[in-house]
Amino acid sequence: MIKPELVRLLQALYKRNYHFVTVTPVTHQLVNSRPQNAWAKNLQDMFGWNRPFAAATPEAEIFELMQAADIARPLPEGWQSLLRVSSLQDTLFAHSAFPTDANDAVFFGPDTYRFARAIQQALPHLDSPVRRAVDIGTGAGVGAILLAQALPEAEVWGIDINEKALSLAETNAVASGVTNVHFTYSNLLNDIEGVFDLIIANPPYLVDPHERAYRHGSGPLGAQLSLDIVATALTRLTPGGTLMLYTGVAIVNSQDPFIEVVRPLIAQAGAHVSYSEIDPDIFSEELTNSVYSEADRIAAVWLQVRMPQ
Repeated sequence: MIKPELVRLLQALYKRNYHFVTVTPVTHQLVNSRPQNAWAKNLQDMFGWNRPFAAATPEAEIFELMQAADIARPLPEGWQSLLRVSSLQDTLFAHSAFPTDANDAVFFGPDTYRFARAIQQALPHLDSPVRRAVDIGTGAGVGAILLAQALPEAEVWGIDINEKALSLAETNAVASGVTNVHFTYSNLLNDIEGVFDLIIANPPYLVDPHERAYRHGSGPLGAQLSLDIVATALTRLTPGGTLMLYTGVAIVNSQDPFIEVVRPLIAQAGAHVSYSEIDPDIFSEELTNSVYSEADRIAAVWLQVRMPQ
């Protein structure tokens, strides 16, 4: 459900040329722990770094819009935003406050930027036109909105099992002026009909002890959801259609167990595959989890599958 008051707040931030690049949780915590950063001094501090602020810090219009959108949380001293706002190029995305501890948290971070960059680099090289596309696990709607902007003639869907994410995604789309994107609940593609010329996904891929939906990939080393997306896409892509998957893979004894499972599935479908590491070492702090006791590293990878014509 769209929040009109939140749309107006985002539009007010657009008018003020708001920009903020979201960092990793570790960096966020480190920067905020500096004594000089205890209180917000500007909009980036309030909505990006998510620092507490005095009521007099923002313009009256911004504070009134926050209260109308019910995202201004009173503190014993001051206030704090219940949402953060990040920018990707010229588009703003509302997402969850820091830290993202809740099971229904809506994540945005460095993975989001890598995912978006990979999509933008791949789109011009597609062999077939895209009439219908879907972003599986859309979260704040980044992938779906990016596709809708790049493919204005296409019908674009963003799907998720997190109703809070769907609400924020739709709000972000309306605030950005994108009209050819639709958001709906679906577990993988089980609750949406039809086939797609393009399927994209940036799924959870870690093993999270708390099994929070935005982080937990399930299965061995957190890879199960990514494997399920590949298997599903192979049955729902049009002839010549493409899957673009950004995910993380635990490398064990210099071997990549994800691609070893995926390659036979793709070969059986007669599809073409390209695969590469985008970043060889991410979320290194996760290696302290006993589940990763045999892992060398966690790599960000890009899988692209093209179905035969």
